Amino acid sequence: MTAGLPTTRRPAAGLPTTGRPTPAQVAAAAGRTIPDLIAPGLRVLFCGINPGLYSAATGHHFARPGNRFWPALHRAGFTPHQVRPADQADLLTHGLGITNLVARSTARADELTDDELLAGGRELTAKVRRYRPEWVAVVGVTAYRTAFGRRQAVVGRQTGGLAGAGLWVLPNPSGLNAHYTADTLAAAFAALRIAVRAAGSRGSAR
Repeated sequence: MTAGLPTTRRPAAGLPTTGRPTPAQVAAAAGRTIPDLIAPGLRVLFCGINPGLYSAATGHHFARPGNRFWPALHRAGFTPHQVRPADQADLLTHGLGITNLVARSTARADELTDDELLAGGRELTAKVRRYRPEWVAVVGVTAYRTAFGRRQAVVGRQTGGLAGAGLWVLPNPSGLNAHYTADTLAAAFAALRIAVRAAGSRGSAR
């Protein structure tokens, strides 16, 4: 499966040879964007809130050390091994992709405005219509509530789907999210994996 879009396997220009951005490079990444990791017909399109500064500095999604997205993805059974952020393009071979509700990077997600999140919800809907993933998983329930006007939404499957795709909300995997441990976060991802597998055995997630 190929995306037809640039991948982000290589680190951003100007990174030190260790691949870790300096504090100055992280600070300078404010407002940058990261290309989507996307292709037609994915099994699951994961949608983050927006890139953090560390991710924007490296050009890799969920890249900050301590972010638990990649371990949770592996522990849930989506990948046979834990993928490194620098190797994120490997997800496409597993039918997985990554996008964001809001493209611009910030130090914290709460720096985003409600208008940005609402616009991001509309853009995600259009993206899903274009690329037709089987499932969309929004990673962050608070942002999901704002982006789609569903103030009472909770983690798990959402009724109605999104533009023909099954719709799921996952907890924010940031290390700042103290409501979820590594184990409970992995369990939340695993619940999605079970639903994806069950829907696949019936031939459709929709």
